[in-house]
Amino acid sequence: MDLFYLNPLLFLFFLPGFCAGSSVLPPGPVDVVAGKSVTLRVLVAKNTDDIIIWNFSDGKDQTNVGTLRSNTSQLNDPYKTRAAIDPSNGFLTVNALQNEDSGDYSINILKSSGTTLTGEIKVRVLVPVSNVVIKSDLDEAIENNSTVVLTCSASGSDLTFSWTNDTVPIVADGKRLIVTNMPPSLDGGSSKLTITGVLRSDLVGPIFCTAKNSLEQGKSPPFNLTVYYGPEDVTINPLKPSEYVTSNSDFNLTCAARSSPPATFTWYYNTVEIKASGPILTLKTIETQGFGKQLADYTCRAQNAKTKRVIPSSAVRFSVMEPIIDAIITSPTSALMAGNSSANISCRATSGNVTEIIWLKDSKALSASDRVVFSSDKSSIFISVLQKEDNGVYTCKLRNSVSEKEATYIMTVSYGPDPVTVNGKGEVEVDTEVVLTCSAPSVPPANFTWKLNGTVLPPKTTNLVIQKASYKDSGLYTCEAFNQVTGKTTVNTHTLSVKEEINDGLSDGAIAGIVIACLVAVGAFIALFFYCRQKVP
Repeated sequence: MDLFYLNPLLFLFFLPGFCAGSSVLPPGPVDVVAGKSVTLRVLVAKNTDDIIIWNFSDGKDQTNVGTLRSNTSQLNDPYKTRAAIDPSNGFLTVNALQNEDSGDYSINILKSSGTTLTGEIKVRVLVPVSNVVIKSDLDEAIENNSTVVLTCSASGSDLTFSWTNDTVPIVADGKRLIVTNMPPSLDGGSSKLTITGVLRSDLVGPIFCTAKNSLEQGKSPPFNLTVYYGPEDVTINPLKPSEYVTSNSDFNLTCAARSSPPATFTWYYNTVEIKASGPILTLKTIETQGFGKQLADYTCRAQNAKTKRVIPSSAVRFSVMEPIIDAIITSPTSALMAGNSSANISCRATSGNVTEIIWLKDSKALSASDRVVFSSDKSSIFISVLQKEDNGVYTCKLRNSVSEKEATYIMTVSYGPDPVTVNGKGEVEVDTEVVLTCSAPSVPPANFTWKLNGTVLPPKTTNLVIQKASYKDSGLYTCEAFNQVTGKTTVNTHTLSVKEEINDGLSDGAIAGIVIACLVAVGAFIALFFYCRQKVP
């Protein structure tokens, strides 16, 4: 066998003109994914007579890959079926690379001039990145309490790892967030992310782990870990209800809290637990259990079954008030006489709590006086020795904090008739119309009777009308006003004189005569004036 094929390097060491240079091969290392091919280029131009020898060393043993001489290559086991030396330039191509192909590849070029050139380059066969996955040491965590350790493992060579919360890089701070990377190996690696006092925001990303080497990278499936928290921000709505709530209404309280898992709620009346479940406390539940009659505090307590925390809400304060359904006035049933009767008027609610009673007369506030006396609770008024001014509309208003009702009573106080007044002309001409009017304040309205010189006249109304007056209509007219309730009668008279002609002053003829006389006098004065002017030179 040829010496070059047996041990070329030993032979070269004894050749004159041996030269090693870094410019024979490109700088390394060269990284290649397992199963792929690599071509090692030669940077020196090849001559026809050059002999090129390729060797491989795994750090322990050296193997001759092949030799190119006279443009003919000879490959040794195990490279015969998966390697080639390009006769035109001496490039070495190795196919179907395995992990065992990682190592140092060297070249020896024997020039025809007797010079020998050598070079060496490192090839690293990398296992593809795969099986990137995140696992947690806990199935679930409690916010601020738990320490979570996430481990990212992957297959592949010379791996480095990075962590992201969604797309935001997770940066270790050496305290709460610690990243520990295991030393890289040929077949895989791992990285640990330790989170102390985990927060809900730490793991909502989702979390991704990326493993990579110089040639490729792989990303884990999204990872989520449930972090339980709360309850917090426990509030009741409405936050400030009215001090009084209408009984049997649709009023209710709602308790809310931020919590994972959702909180359960317990309700309290002051410090007494209310038998109710869920976030809504209805007024019906409050009243059914006998609460609400007094002004009191209502709170809810939110509990998280996972975190074991119980947080109370702020208290809301109110009482339940029964609304007033209707108001009823009780009033005198007998006739009332001014100056003689008294009246008692009372007011009450058919149901409901009354906290305020207001009395009005003719829409104006009714005040106490020496004759008007209110009961201590203002539920009734007593008016002694009624007067005609007491007539009017009496209103009682019943109020509480959630409702208002009112009732009215029209008081009628009988009086009169007061002094009669007769209006009309005292003198009229024959055949003129005469209207006499009689009036007298009275409740109920008075009945009127007219008399002429003591004789009763037919009309029973306030007005006495004579269509055409005659002499016989002259005389003394009497108007009598009678109140059938009080039994009183008042009288007044009026004198009427009917005449042929009433001389109220100068007649039209007299006035005309006076005007003519005046005109004649003025004309005579003017004539005398001009006559005198003519006589005076």
